Amino acid sequence: MPILDFKCSNCGFVFNELVKSTSGTDSVVCPHCGSGDLSRVYQGKCYGIKGGSGECTHHCATCSGCKK
Repeated sequence: MPILDFKCSNCGFVFNELVKSTSGTDSVVCPHCGSGDLSRVYQGKCYGIKGGSGECTHHCATCSGCKK
């Protein structure tokens, strides 16, 4: 089950939601205002961690670096 990022077109609230599949997003509603008028937001996630040190490699294509 993927965790997807959404932005509400009604109030502008950005949130993530655990969904059963990427095709099953029709039932997702904004937790802030209850609107179903949402758009997917593609935020880069950084998965380039070296060993167990927790240090980011900063080599992710869509990542601006790890956030602490």
